[in-house]
Amino acid sequence: MANSPIAAFWAVLQRDLILAFRHRGELLNPPLFFLMIVSLYPLGVSPEPEILRTIAPGVVWIAALLAALFSLENLFKSDFLDGTLEQLALSPHPLPLLTAAKVLAHWLVSGLPMILLAPLLAMLLTMSQAATVALVATLALGTPLLSLIGAVGTALTVGLKRGGVLLTLLVLPLYIPVLIFATNAVTAAAAGMPISGQLYFLGSLLALALSLAPIAIAAAIRISLG
Repeated sequence: MANSPIAAFWAVLQRDLILAFRHRGELLNPPLFFLMIVSLYPLGVSPEPEILRTIAPGVVWIAALLAALFSLENLFKSDFLDGTLEQLALSPHPLPLLTAAKVLAHWLVSGLPMILLAPLLAMLLTMSQAATVALVATLALGTPLLSLIGAVGTALTVGLKRGGVLLTLLVLPLYIPVLIFATNAVTAAAAGMPISGQLYFLGSLLALALSLAPIAIAAAIRISLG
């Protein structure tokens, strides 16, 4: 382990990113799942542009939420099984900082691709330029929030043999405010209305999660290891 806390943070981040890129099949699963869900809606609902524009905000955000849930279960699982998580808990560096590095790595490989895919999906759903900008902005604020909230639930259930269902039950209700305000912001932007209030709310939630979630994740990991 590196000598300083910041060096340890970067070491954990680099390790997790290297491991993620070594398993490229798993790396591609969340963005492909996200893309697949959104692309099926025009086939299953209607290809009419007016209908697609109406449902687009909810469609993209529900797909993002499900893709985030899909990627969460393995966030700490392999580290728990091979003892790495226990070594992190026993290290002299702050565990909240080390878990924050793991969450950042998770967001970079699962949340960031969804943001990059958003303009393409907006074109598929015939969204306006204003709605597309709002969609990218809400995903930029909301996907890190999904990772932080989800990591708390993952840390609590990592020691359970079948924790996937319990993880969903724990995390999904906490995702609902993000879903509501994000979709409302995109819908308002499409109607030419201001969206600063919704973005401020998402930003406030993200700031709160950045402050408290790493501490909660570290406590949950210690509970799971104990």
